[in-house]
Amino acid sequence: MHVLFADDEKHLQELMRTELPRMGYRVTVCPDGETAVDVLSKEPIDCLLVDLDMPGMNGIEVIAKAREIRPEIEAVVMTGKPSQDTAIKALRHGTFDYLTKPCRLADISALMARVSERREWNRTVAALRHRLKRAEGHSDLIGENQSMLAVRKLISKVAPTESTVLIRGETGCGKELVARAIADESLRSEQPFVAINCGALPETLIESELFGHVKGAFTGADSGRMGLFEVASGGTLFLDEIGELPLAVQAKLLRVLETGDIRRLGDNQSIKVDVRVVCATHRDLEKMVDAGEFREDLMFRINTFELRLPSLRDRIDDLPALAEHLLRRHRADGTNGNLFTQAAMDELQSHQWPGNVRELANVIEHASVLCDALPIDVEHLPQHFSRRQLRADLADTAPMTMREIEALAIKRSMERHNENKKAVAEELGISLKTLYNKINAAAEASEAA
Repeated sequence: MHVLFADDEKHLQELMRTELPRMGYRVTVCPDGETAVDVLSKEPIDCLLVDLDMPGMNGIEVIAKAREIRPEIEAVVMTGKPSQDTAIKALRHGTFDYLTKPCRLADISALMARVSERREWNRTVAALRHRLKRAEGHSDLIGENQSMLAVRKLISKVAPTESTVLIRGETGCGKELVARAIADESLRSEQPFVAINCGALPETLIESELFGHVKGAFTGADSGRMGLFEVASGGTLFLDEIGELPLAVQAKLLRVLETGDIRRLGDNQSIKVDVRVVCATHRDLEKMVDAGEFREDLMFRINTFELRLPSLRDRIDDLPALAEHLLRRHRADGTNGNLFTQAAMDELQSHQWPGNVRELANVIEHASVLCDALPIDVEHLPQHFSRRQLRADLADTAPMTMREIEALAIKRSMERHNENKKAVAEELGISLKTLYNKINAAAEASEAA
């Protein structure tokens, strides 16, 4: 850690020039504030240890200049005239702590160790944020289909507001990605984005997960816990599959949305939170209201702004761009050439995609694992694609016996795998021995005919 020490007392200058290196720190000593600011503009200083009462530019002014040059710098002030006003003034300028003269070397050493520890902590937090950002990925919405262009336009309108948003769409069509895009384009973009799937937790845990609990609130609550509303305070909370919330939790959620107050389980005190809520569901909330399964007042409250996301089959022209984007998550090779053969892309575009983009992502990952060198071909796609092609072939033929159907399946698979019988056996889900037996039996039947 590089420490800049600024003080007009010569004996302290000499003391710090000797002792700070012994403590393990690099030190630059300055006799006044002006010299300190000049050094700050030229050298990467980590910690500023400065006398509060220097002639000319005082310690507070030096700290203010230092923050302009290096906002992340840690600052400690020393003063021979301690008072409450001095402490308040120092803390208001973002100082880490202050020392009263005369001070012991042990006190300086302990304080410098705390400064160093804080710097390491800040670096760790910055690294974790970077890793989290990489893990989360970008919120770019892929596709130029008219329905997706309309979605992006609506996001740009609603994101800068504080409105609660309800995203509707089938399972797997990318509702969380849209929620993240709303958060990224909002005024809260630098604050937390927290997501929870309301249908993935047991009813007994969902309330604690959202609102937190105090120690002893229920059996097993050995310590207090902060809920996700508190974690997301200042940012955005995404409630996926909100239609799965129990009615009792729906009532508490409505209260939070209306008042901004939460109450941990087992606590009598309310906590104020500032959270922008984005919800999503694949269910028909209106039918759930009619059936008494969802509160009508909550539905009106979360549906301030509704955004409907199209299914993948409704924007199949976006599939090539989506497939390439998903493939690049797994592969870096061959990105300048064709990533898919035309036959493979035809197969992908003729599929109905009941699982939407999530299903496509799984298919692309499967193909990426099987494909040693790009481009991806039909043989790298999961088995159900070959079975779909077989069903199409059968639909165009006259009635067939089971033996004839087996022979056709083997023939199609042999064509896809260039006569590689091991690959054919794996695709058809049979042993290599069984495959040989069926091929021989078909050959014998053909000769007899």
